[in-house]
Amino acid sequence: MIDREKILTALESYDLTKAKVGMVASHSALDVCDGAVEEGFRTLGICQRGREKTYTQYFKCQRDAAGNAIRGAVDECWVLEKFKEMMEADFQARLRNENVLFVPNRSFTSYVSLREIEDDFVVPLVGSRPLLRSEERGEERDYYWLLEKAGMPFPKRIDDPKDIDGLVIVKLHHKVKKLERGFFTAASYEEYVKKSNALVASDVITEEDLKDARMEEYVIGPVFNLDFFYSPLETKMDRIELIGVDWRFESSLDGHVRLPAPQQMTLVGEQATPEYTVCGHNSATMRESLIEGAFDLAEKYVRATQEHYETGIIGPFCLQTCVDKDLKFHIYDVAPRVGGGTNVHMSMGHPYGNTTWRTNMSTGRRLALEIRRAIETGQVSRIVT
Repeated sequence: MIDREKILTALESYDLTKAKVGMVASHSALDVCDGAVEEGFRTLGICQRGREKTYTQYFKCQRDAAGNAIRGAVDECWVLEKFKEMMEADFQARLRNENVLFVPNRSFTSYVSLREIEDDFVVPLVGSRPLLRSEERGEERDYYWLLEKAGMPFPKRIDDPKDIDGLVIVKLHHKVKKLERGFFTAASYEEYVKKSNALVASDVITEEDLKDARMEEYVIGPVFNLDFFYSPLETKMDRIELIGVDWRFESSLDGHVRLPAPQQMTLVGEQATPEYTVCGHNSATMRESLIEGAFDLAEKYVRATQEHYETGIIGPFCLQTCVDKDLKFHIYDVAPRVGGGTNVHMSMGHPYGNTTWRTNMSTGRRLALEIRRAIETGQVSRIVT
């Protein structure tokens, strides 16, 4: 891991009166840009050629003579042939010369080597660089390890397919869509064998990935992605905030569940087994009796990160949960950075964030607010790694 002093030394060269908020132009970039503009920052999206028009054209920021944004949210776009070019020394120097405070998202850690992000990316990251690797299932200290250390609830793991005695979900990567999911469910060993063989034959998964897959009990209940924020700067109120809640649209799963059961039973071949590719999100709220339990999870997670990592969590994080029939939470995934569903909150905010701040407060805006507060109080070193 890059020495934090090296990052702080780089920060010393910044003119923070001209700070820009930068990110990989994908995933949650529009939320981050929208929030940054609301808090008075200029924004920079790092784009990959062939997928840049959302940022260079459709949501490009237009400002008036006084510099006020009157349309869009992305001020600048730097277009690369491949995202991994961000690791080049000259490119990093360019980011530093432009006073860029960089916000990591899932696309950043997916398209760029985690090792290089940890060891070679000499640009201040707003958030927790040491925690980014915990998102990778199968790592020695992945988020399941952290959840166990914290005593937090997560689905029971099944090590041997022959031990399946109820509905399970098998988590592994898609063979062709490398950054997507090759998940499938099974309620018996026989179903596991039948489905896995079919998915291997149709090039959805590989035998090798199947051997390393995580298999766990399937929690039957609604999904709530809890979008939290931890502020190391806050001194008067609680440092943990629930900014919003979202849930996913998954293709082709959502198409399957829209069919009547008799019609589902007629599906054959590739249509028979749904895929779990996230393609959108929607907003949600929870019954108020669940909210305290959600904060209890966040408090345990924050304490565990502070105990087991140098800096602990900083800024946004997402606990992805299911709620069972007894109204108990089960955490099935953790994002130690901006969650993938926060675009649903941009501009309008979310009831929880809005109620906390008495204004429209999305994750992107809350992140930018923290940056602004850090600059104004000379505490930027406390929010970067």
